[in-house]
Amino acid sequence: MTHRFFIPGDRIQEERVSLQGAVVHQIRDVLRLTPGDSIIVLDDSGWEFQVQLTGVEYDLVTGTIQSKVLAHTEPRTKISLYQSLLKGDRFEWVLQKGTELGIVEFIPMVSDRCVIGSVDDVSKAKVERWQRIVLEAAEQCARARLPRVQAPMLFAQACERARRADLALLFWEEEQKRSLRSMLVASPETTISAHGKTEVLRRPFSISIFIGPEGGFSVREADLARRYGIAPVSLGPRILRADTAALAAATAILYQFEDM
Repeated sequence: MTHRFFIPGDRIQEERVSLQGAVVHQIRDVLRLTPGDSIIVLDDSGWEFQVQLTGVEYDLVTGTIQSKVLAHTEPRTKISLYQSLLKGDRFEWVLQKGTELGIVEFIPMVSDRCVIGSVDDVSKAKVERWQRIVLEAAEQCARARLPRVQAPMLFAQACERARRADLALLFWEEEQKRSLRSMLVASPETTISAHGKTEVLRRPFSISIFIGPEGGFSVREADLARRYGIAPVSLGPRILRADTAALAAATAILYQFEDM
């Protein structure tokens, strides 16, 4: 397997690539690569560059671009996960596995039943750690674009932001009538006719999904979400843990739209 590294775009100059920082330690000391070995570098544009190393020094790795191809590993359906903050390392697990599945954006969220009561309780160092987890997962699973980890926000702020998506869903165990499948089954492009009028229903390009903390969302939050046009939906008859629910929802959506 050829090792993959996301790098800033300005490190690619014509046919030459230069790498600095932590990636040098990884290439030189961890992977023990030498001149003549090949790696893949990505500039977060969707392109991947096959690079042959020409120099491995103490603080600099250089290489020559051998080929450039447009990657085909990114899903067409763009899922933004609004995930309530969780206990322990469960949130980090969601970041890692969600990146592997194809989620394009993570928005940490403080909701009524979170153990953290304020966005100010989330340190800058923790957000940076989350970004590193996503970076490493994206490199490992052959993503071509780096998922974004946004700054934590309150539930109401998240609702305001998510209303811009083509489809916004709040997964709530108390929802009895509307299932995830019912919201997706009419979403792929189909043609229907009603009262002599033909209408084309197009699949959503962007989907925002809301997952609650341990204990789920409150009734107040479900009502607020509805006012923003975010539909409460059920994931089925079994109660899933918060970290399981996020991945189950993303998987179901991507499978429905043939992105798995």
